[in-house]
Amino acid sequence: MQPAADHSPDVSSGSAAVDPIVMIGKVFTADRSQPWAGGLVVEEGRISFVGSAQDALAAAPAGAEVIDAADGLILPGFVDGHAHLLHSGAALLQAALRDCATVAEIQQAVRSWADANLDAPRVIGVGWQFSAIPDGAPTRQMLDEAVADRPVYLNAIDLHSVWANTAALAELGITDSTPNPIGGEIVRDAAGVATGLLMENAGYHLAWPVMNHGTDADHDRELDAAVQAYLAAGTTSAVEMALDGDGLRAMLRAAERGALPFTIHAHWLVSRTGDPATELAQVARAAELARRHADGPVRVMGIKLVVDGTIDGCTASMLAPYTNGLPGEIIWDAAPLTAVVCAADEAGLQLACHAIGDLAVRTTIDALEVAARARAARGETNDLRHRIEHLEYVDAADVARLAPLGITASMQPVHCDPAIMGNWAQLLGETRANRGFAWPEYLAHGTTLAFGTDTPTAPFEPLPNMYIAATRKSPDHPEIVPHRPDFALPLGEALVHATSESAWATHMDHERGMLRTGLVADIIVLDRDPLADGADELLNAQVRRTIVGGRTVYQR
Repeated sequence: MQPAADHSPDVSSGSAAVDPIVMIGKVFTADRSQPWAGGLVVEEGRISFVGSAQDALAAAPAGAEVIDAADGLILPGFVDGHAHLLHSGAALLQAALRDCATVAEIQQAVRSWADANLDAPRVIGVGWQFSAIPDGAPTRQMLDEAVADRPVYLNAIDLHSVWANTAALAELGITDSTPNPIGGEIVRDAAGVATGLLMENAGYHLAWPVMNHGTDADHDRELDAAVQAYLAAGTTSAVEMALDGDGLRAMLRAAERGALPFTIHAHWLVSRTGDPATELAQVARAAELARRHADGPVRVMGIKLVVDGTIDGCTASMLAPYTNGLPGEIIWDAAPLTAVVCAADEAGLQLACHAIGDLAVRTTIDALEVAARARAARGETNDLRHRIEHLEYVDAADVARLAPLGITASMQPVHCDPAIMGNWAQLLGETRANRGFAWPEYLAHGTTLAFGTDTPTAPFEPLPNMYIAATRKSPDHPEIVPHRPDFALPLGEALVHATSESAWATHMDHERGMLRTGLVADIIVLDRDPLADGADELLNAQVRRTIVGGRTVYQR
């Protein structure tokens, strides 16, 4: 047996038989019962042995490939607990605005993308921040100055607002008198003129069907871009958090042609319409899809509900107003939310509820509590592992309610990057902001904490995500004072939340998330060991190899 040589970067998903391998070096298993090992063996795509390097070499079948991590680290592939795959792939192909600090920089990025894509019928961008715009009030005229002859649509960094130019409003047929959809707002100035900002459902229902419209080939290209980027970054499975028809068909096509090497667990997006019949019909549709796609690389397992908006946009639902006096708002208020939650629970669907503000979180817990009582009355003990997404600011009394109801706290450390939190903290005020992203509070109450990235609202790379979890610092600007550094987690603990517990939250704990005998061999090799050398090394670390199901799908 000879050690495998490194090669130039290569990503593939071949369908040939999986050869046995033995991996030696420092192994972090994310298995609390055996967190460390010196080697492991992979046979037929699964882990057949975990133990010392000497015993692994002895247990490996003849002819097995040897992978020596040397000074690096072997660990489970990351399970992105919250992602938007097609959007993430599309964002890699669109105007990137995350790093723009001023309107002028946004305009230049939009203009540059438009000049480089003259044949594109629309100019699409993603990642702008309210803090880059005076008074947090973007206008269509600002975008007209950059591009006036084509529609311009820019998703905010959180994907909860769309900023459009005049041509885009005309394309959408939006006038000053167009009514707001339920759960959304066409922002207007003091004179009642549409400004070009579309909040929440105004963006989702009016702009997205037009700006995201594409051919099957477009969607295939977007998904492929996301998959390739994930594999190179060390992510080996993901939870799709807003599945729709286009996304499902693209994923199934990718699986059919062998271009989807990892498993996607998906939640069907159920939209707020104001009509109980159509809302419950969406739940029934999700249940049908879950029965049809229960196995294989694409699995529909539940529904996604966007209960409120975001703090940056003042659309997250709060018990007390923001510091600017705005009250916040709720998209799914108690009665319709409870009806949909109970219907989904009874249908055996896992619920994933976006809830950022304290009122939205409380309303969601109340609804899940009603569903739990109804389930008990039916004599059912289904382990559905319902989850709440984001939980950026939660009342302390409600933090304690999650674990008794079996609710997973699905959170994204990258949203706690202090480089993007200035506007967030200002709108909440010091007292509330001081308890933002309070991961230790959830753990103290025994709550399962699953980490993800929410890509493309934030970078998809897991290593910078873990850096924020372990330091509360900004990966791009580590000199910025971190937000509540005492809330940082030990790096090993953070890795468990991003692998083992994220897999558990998605019912994948019997398949992946740990390096344990019998589980699927989803493994990555880093070129250094941040657990020994310190979290700062996460900013320098590179993924040397990514293995999915025992097959090397990326090698640097």
